[in-house]
Amino acid sequence: MKLSSLLALLFVVTAAHATSPVTASLGDWRTPIGAIVRIEPCGNAVCLRVVKLSPNPPQTVDVHNPDPRLRNRPACNLVIGSGFTPADDKRLGGGHLYDPLSGHTYRGYITPEGNQLKLRGYILFTLFGRTETWQRIPTIQSGCH
Repeated sequence: MKLSSLLALLFVVTAAHATSPVTASLGDWRTPIGAIVRIEPCGNAVCLRVVKLSPNPPQTVDVHNPDPRLRNRPACNLVIGSGFTPADDKRLGGGHLYDPLSGHTYRGYITPEGNQLKLRGYILFTLFGRTETWQRIPTIQSGCH
């Protein structure tokens, strides 16, 4: 009995260490303003796409985009992150994050921590940035239309 419990514990610990930051990041996440963002494979990297707007969205189109031609594109289904690949065994990096509320694009890191995701956007150095915490939710079936 004790040997089987020890083997089961060893399996759980090994499985936890085997989970890559890519695998741990995939899925649907609720942002602090209530929007739902899906993290999904995108070629050889990971992308972030808005799949549902918050209940009272501050905007429904990309009005703050620095390119005037893109200011009428819908905020729903908007790709807000791209190019993320494993930076180390705990986080994704090398990608860019677009903030549709400001129209700015930042370099970033994504760090999954169980049912939370720490998303850090920064300019030049990680010191000059901010971190948001997103909550994992079950995959939604309906969202943007």
